[in-house]
Amino acid sequence: MKFLFVHQNFPGQYLHIVRDLLAEGGHEIVFMTEPNRNQMAGVRKVTYARPPSTQAAVHPSAREFDMAMRRAEAGYAGAKQIKALGFEPDIIIGHHGWGELLNLVDVFPGVPILGYFEFYYRIDGTDVNFDPEFPMPTERFGAVRSKNGVNHLALALEQHGQTPTTWQWRTYPAWARERITVLREGVDLGICKPDPAAHRRKLTVGPLTIGPKQRLITYVARNLEPYRGFHTMMRALPAILRARKDVVVSVVGGDEVSYGAAPPTGTWRSELMAEVGDRIDPSRVHFMGRVAYEDHVKLLQRSDAHIYFSYPFVASWSLREALAVGAPVIGSDTETVTEFVEDGVTGLVTPTLDHAALADTTLRLLDDKSLAATVSAGARDYAVRNLDLKRYLLAYRAEIERITGKRMVAEVHPPRRAAAAEPARVPARKPRTRAAGTA
Repeated sequence: MKFLFVHQNFPGQYLHIVRDLLAEGGHEIVFMTEPNRNQMAGVRKVTYARPPSTQAAVHPSAREFDMAMRRAEAGYAGAKQIKALGFEPDIIIGHHGWGELLNLVDVFPGVPILGYFEFYYRIDGTDVNFDPEFPMPTERFGAVRSKNGVNHLALALEQHGQTPTTWQWRTYPAWARERITVLREGVDLGICKPDPAAHRRKLTVGPLTIGPKQRLITYVARNLEPYRGFHTMMRALPAILRARKDVVVSVVGGDEVSYGAAPPTGTWRSELMAEVGDRIDPSRVHFMGRVAYEDHVKLLQRSDAHIYFSYPFVASWSLREALAVGAPVIGSDTETVTEFVEDGVTGLVTPTLDHAALADTTLRLLDDKSLAATVSAGARDYAVRNLDLKRYLLAYRAEIERITGKRMVAEVHPPRRAAAAEPARVPARKPRTRAAGTA
């Protein structure tokens, strides 16, 4: 089959399916993207220039939409060049968040599109005004609703959609859901797997060294910010460190802003350190920045308590990876997390904004080896049943066959590490600028 993938940061969400198609052979794959250094042998990468910044004259609530229209124009031009070279895809697969897909029906009429619908913006029941510490004034509600402009245009194409979780699917209006299929993203269970020996040996990653007699608390986010519960975690640390002298903390993530507003000054890390830094031993709390994927997995395998918090928003890949390695997960009580973490079964659940409760839950997990073993085993079992990358690829291929009406080769090759250069991540996917939500 002939595939045209579209994502502004190649390969984006499509790393695994593209690898699988390459391993199978017999397919032609073209990937349209903004310029970056990532390469995959066997993929024809076609780039388009990133549109210039939106003019200040555009209304603030419409600037994101204006940029999406510019990206749609750039995507149209890129697709015209692809067609001029004689390439006619059987299916177009891409992310709807930034607008590049919107005009491709005019270049390739009749070619089905499978678009990634990541999040539908609302002013209640999701991230907006979830945290009373950071209220959004009513006059900004219109700007939130306007962020659905691309969503609505994408749905109006009357094509096909996918989203990775039931929670994300439910954020969309009932009238839109019938066009969106839940394709649950998986992880490579051969790479993300428990390491029974991890607690019996010393581990060194960057500035952190932890021995067998110490306890490791891990926290991972693309960037350290309230949307991922960074403020709750930081405020819980003084009580945890005071109660347990054997605890070491690994905090993985950058200092930029992926979601929500920037702090009044500096970074969210500097803001929280100014608040609680005098009660935190810097020799026991390590801010790791972004780490290589292999080190990220090692930290999760060694973790005695992995804290994953989120506003009602999009779940990160790191949560799936933590469950797959059998890390004892402490999750927030938002549906984003509880779709994966069942209290006492696949992890422990505690209130998202209550740092005292987080501290108590963490100490309970560290003190109770039987409980830790139970939720660790439950996490791995859940991952095997629900997050297997091979199963995800089978479902993905079935959806492609349904949409195109064309049969693909039935065998799914085991996923393999690409020889191509890939960026180190947090482990965040999905790294990229978010326009329609992401982890």
